[in-house]
Amino acid sequence: MKTADLIDAHAADLQLLHLPFLSFGKKQSFAGQAQTIKCFEDNTLIRAQLETPGEGRVLVVDGAGSTRIAVMGDMLAELAIRNNWAGVVLSGAIRDSAEINEMNTLVFALGTSPVKSSKDGLGMVGGAVRIGGVVISPGTWIYADADGVLASSLKLI
Repeated sequence: MKTADLIDAHAADLQLLHLPFLSFGKKQSFAGQAQTIKCFEDNTLIRAQLETPGEGRVLVVDGAGSTRIAVMGDMLAELAIRNNWAGVVLSGAIRDSAEINEMNTLVFALGTSPVKSSKDGLGMVGGAVRIGGVVISPGTWIYADADGVLASSLKLI
C-alpha cells in the first residue's frame, strides 16, 4: 500500500517524518518495525546492527542530521540486503550512492558525502530517537515509499 493511501485511510494513526529525504536503491517501498540507533558521524553501531538478522525490520538512524560525514555506503547496504533488513531511514548522509541505487534496497538519507565515518563505536542502540519531529522507539512501524516516510505505533498493513 502506498503511503498516500495509508494517510488517506489512517491519518490519525500516522506521523510524517518531516525531513527532505532522498531515496536510494531499486526497491519502491518498505514497511517494518523499527530498530533504532543514535550516532554522530560514526558508523560502528550501524554496521553491528546490519550484521545481525533484520527479520524484515527497518533500521532507523538518528545521525543528528549531519551531511558532512557519510555513515553508510555500499558495503553496509549489502549487509542490509543479505541480512533481511527491509530498509534504512537515516537522518544523515550516505556515500557510494550510485552503487546503492543499483541494489535491491531502499535507503532514505538527507544527502551524500564522500567522506567516511569514524569507527569509535560511539552512540546508542535501541532507545527512542527523534527524527523529523517524530519520536521513534524500537518496534514503531515504519512505512516508506517515494512520497515519504511515516511512523505508527500500529501495524496498518
